[in-house]
Amino acid sequence: MKSKVLTAVSTAMIFVPWTILPIRQHDWALKSPTAEIMVAGYAVFMIFSGIFTLIAYNKAGVKNALMKICLVINMMYTVAGVIFLIMMLATRFL
Repeated sequence: MKSKVLTAVSTAMIFVPWTILPIRQHDWALKSPTAEIMVAGYAVFMIFSGIFTLIAYNKAGVKNALMKICLVINMMYTVAGVIFLIMMLATRFL
């Protein structure tokens, strides 16, 4: 049962970062500081989802096929989230 719950949570985390696309269609979402806060929040969530999936895969031992797919996708999201945060910090401080 635990493995099904962890797999379901990891699978749901794959789709959350894509919700930024319809939100960014509004004018208020494109203005600073709202846009910066939103992108930073999504980047932090992407990093969290990758770490969560990695822990569920390694420590909890959930190693089914769907979890392997979730691990690959969420780790790509983690790398992208780190890159986004670095780019935001670089433009802010440099």
